[in-house]
Amino acid sequence: MPDDGRTQHEPSAARPANDPDPVRRFETERARHVSDLARDADLRALSLRWMMHSSQHKYTYNFTWLGRPIIQFPQDLLAAQEIIWRTRPDLVIETGIAHGGSLVYWASLLQLLGGERRVIGIDIDLRPHNRSAILGHPLGPLITLLDGSSVDEHLAARVAALADRYDRRMVILDSHHAHDHVLRELQLYGPLVTPGCYLIVFDTVIQDLPPGFLADARWDNGNNPKTAVHEYLATTGRFEIDRDIPAKLMITAAPDGYLRCVRP
Repeated sequence: MPDDGRTQHEPSAARPANDPDPVRRFETERARHVSDLARDADLRALSLRWMMHSSQHKYTYNFTWLGRPIIQFPQDLLAAQEIIWRTRPDLVIETGIAHGGSLVYWASLLQLLGGERRVIGIDIDLRPHNRSAILGHPLGPLITLLDGSSVDEHLAARVAALADRYDRRMVILDSHHAHDHVLRELQLYGPLVTPGCYLIVFDTVIQDLPPGFLADARWDNGNNPKTAVHEYLATTGRFEIDRDIPAKLMITAAPDGYLRCVRP
């Protein structure tokens, strides 16, 4: 895997700058910018410092999508939109629901794609007022809510049975962030992701924070989603890290967390 921030799939970057096709020329320039960003350690450090400082104001709690609170960096939402538009999944599975803004976000994107598509959300503690707001939302008919722990094998088997109806499947993990929990989620839901689609693991950035930065947290440097991702990747050849996405975002909760499924 290249470590300069670029994936193995950048054919446009090889085209000359004087390419007569304006679309290819733009893509070439963009790939060059992303490659330059990937090598900019100063900007990466500055971005992390900004994220750490903004967390004091609960920055990611300050946004909504179509009326529902969505606790994500806007940059990650934009990246996920690009992925969904490009890969066109029929099913998005997300662990961790909170207020349901992300479920509504995925549903809105799938609705634009058309056809029979669905979002499944899993949470061990979905509050009644959030449940009613999600299911009562105009996009509620596209969303299935499942109660229980995402690492419960019976619940995971139920999800797998539902997923079997769909040809192209994407998974997003954003529940409990401890290493063992995320690793088990990866083992249970990683096999549901279909080739060409993505498995996104949020909050891998915890590994990049100073130890103890998250006061009273049940996860920390050395015990978090990123450590789980790397342990999981050592056991399977189905996924590769898409390093271009964090490189171009700079501000992201998911460094090393954008995983492309490359094998059946």
